[in-house]
Amino acid sequence: MTVQGNKKYGVGIVGCGAISDVHAQALKQIDQAELISVYSRNVENARRLGEKYEVSWFNTWNMFIQDDRVDVVSICTPSGTHLDYGKLAADAGKHVIVEKPIEVTLERGQQLIQACQKNGVKLAIIFQNRFMTPVIELKRKIDSGEIGKVFQGDAYIKWYRDQAYYDSGAWRGTLALDGGGALINQSIHTIDLLQWIMGDVSLVFGQIDTFTHERIEGEDAAVAVLRFKSGAIGVIEGSTSIYPAQERRLEIHGNRGTAILDGDKLQVSTVNSPSRDESSAGNEQGGAAGATSPFSGFSIEPHRRQMEAIFEAISKNQDPPISGPEALKSLAIVLAIYESSKSNSAINLQEFLRAKTE
Repeated sequence: MTVQGNKKYGVGIVGCGAISDVHAQALKQIDQAELISVYSRNVENARRLGEKYEVSWFNTWNMFIQDDRVDVVSICTPSGTHLDYGKLAADAGKHVIVEKPIEVTLERGQQLIQACQKNGVKLAIIFQNRFMTPVIELKRKIDSGEIGKVFQGDAYIKWYRDQAYYDSGAWRGTLALDGGGALINQSIHTIDLLQWIMGDVSLVFGQIDTFTHERIEGEDAAVAVLRFKSGAIGVIEGSTSIYPAQERRLEIHGNRGTAILDGDKLQVSTVNSPSRDESSAGNEQGGAAGATSPFSGFSIEPHRRQMEAIFEAISKNQDPPISGPEALKSLAIVLAIYESSKSNSAINLQEFLRAKTE
């Protein structure tokens, strides 16, 4: 239903689990898009979401994808199915939005990128934390040199998920559909922020394990040491076993000071000024929260901002703000940590990425 005048695009949501509500609410709040329909193989889930937002609902794929009113498909299914649905949507000439991560392997992520390129449609990956006000301010301060030459960047995602969380969905914590555990699902938001702020990673050494959860194939605790292409170093600590859950934390250290993002609060200290709170008013927590409930304290605003930017890019025939190749970077870091733990050796990230995508 593309309207050239005001560039309003019709959107269909694929997958009607918890995150689909977030996408639907964000779409309802922007002028460039209109939610047209939802699809799920589960008829009850499709009906629930469709009736809630008063849109068409389908549990038959062909009926959903053949709707000419739909210009863009937003994929909210388990991570290991993103390629399958994304390729079908791209082959039908629809632009594709995918909830993070892009996929569970670099090979499948690259195949999705190629499918969208082949069909001349845009591919956008949701990493809404980049659109939080304190994160934007943090990036600006680092780029402007306020804390000097950056030499260390650390990410701490010490969260808690109880056993019931993993038991609530057969795909959770599986290698095929979740891709792993705490790193690829919960921590990848902050890993994306770390590499976005610090620049590309060149070397990874990590260790992972499963300590407190049963019946999952993925890890519930991970640590890693990084070397960035800039020469800076850093660490990642990610877990869903920490009780009580801690706030997500990014620490960026330069030769003139430190910037710390603690939850949604930004603090900056420099050699010429005392520590000061740079936070904006209001809670804009955009990633899954640290507590047992993944949507505790969750704000829709970062998703809304990213959706707005995505549709603006589509209307101008530009790459969305977080494209497929950009989304491969955080996935590569996660998978390199997995590989490093398995081989007990450091991984050259660029060689690892090339080997999986070329």
